[in-house]
Amino acid sequence: MPLDLNAGPIELTRALCDIESVSGNEQELADAIEHAVRALPHLEVTRIGNNVVARTRLGRRSRVAIAGHIDTVPVNRNLPTRFETLDGVEHLWGRGTVDMKAGVAVQLAVAAQLAEPRHDITWLWYDNEEVSSDLNGLRRLSVERPDLLEADFAILGEPTGAEVEGGCNGTLRVDVRTSGLRAHAARPWAGDNAIHKAAPILQTLADYTAREVEVDGLLYREALNAVLIRGGVATNVIPDECVVHVNYRFAPSRTGEEAVRHLRELFGEQAVTVVDLAEGARPGLDTEFAREFLASVGAAARPKYGWTDVARFAALGVPAVNYGPGDPLKAHADDERVALSQIVACERGLLRWLTAG
Repeated sequence: MPLDLNAGPIELTRALCDIESVSGNEQELADAIEHAVRALPHLEVTRIGNNVVARTRLGRRSRVAIAGHIDTVPVNRNLPTRFETLDGVEHLWGRGTVDMKAGVAVQLAVAAQLAEPRHDITWLWYDNEEVSSDLNGLRRLSVERPDLLEADFAILGEPTGAEVEGGCNGTLRVDVRTSGLRAHAARPWAGDNAIHKAAPILQTLADYTAREVEVDGLLYREALNAVLIRGGVATNVIPDECVVHVNYRFAPSRTGEEAVRHLRELFGEQAVTVVDLAEGARPGLDTEFAREFLASVGAAARPKYGWTDVARFAALGVPAVNYGPGDPLKAHADDERVALSQIVACERGLLRWLTAG
């Protein structure tokens, strides 16, 4: 279905969400976005895989990158979208409304309206953000076409409740493994139960007190949790292996290497295998661009607890912030929903910043 970029960001959000695009299934939505922005004469469009990049070429002295991922976590009976009113507030309900197709809709609506922004703009809509970082579309662009990510400042349309969230926590996923010896369940003394040996790992996690760390004036909350566990061979066999999959969200004051070292020290003699690691990013709110952006959109500065691709821009030396509609607590929730007023507020904020001068 063609996207109408002039329909307004609310209807555009609904249209984007109703094109299901769970990670790995973004082609239909990427096709629709590419078709829509290629019709805009003021944008130069590049398509790499399911990543669509659209740029102005106005010769401005500065360039900003404004990016949003087009994939979602799996649908769970929350499509198609619908409008609903809760406590007098109008919302759009459904998968992707918060994370982060409302942000993408705002970006597309602004891209269509602004032929003469005061900064040159690189719009980036990319795939596979919700899965392993090696699949991330922005990572692919950074490898294959790093020139497309060159900018003086970057904005990620992640959900922030229409406020500005600086930086992000890093994320580390590890497997903590115990080993045992198989035996018949009727004769457990002949074996060594690996699942039972995982009890100290779970107790360590239950007893752990996560840090709160101030970084450049923002207070980041860390988190350490078991998110998956697997083990066992059959119902009549003593298991010889158990794996606890642990996710550590660490403050941007700590490097990825330091985070790995912390978990190895925490779990002691247990075997720890790194599965996935993405560095965090410091807030980046001390630059002139960031201060001007905050003042222009009239937003408060807060920390971003979840990992976002501001970290990828930060690694490239580009200061970046998160700014988009939606309550982060509703991201990935089965009752995911975005307040329509926040969609409108973010569109107005971006337009105000990109046209002031």
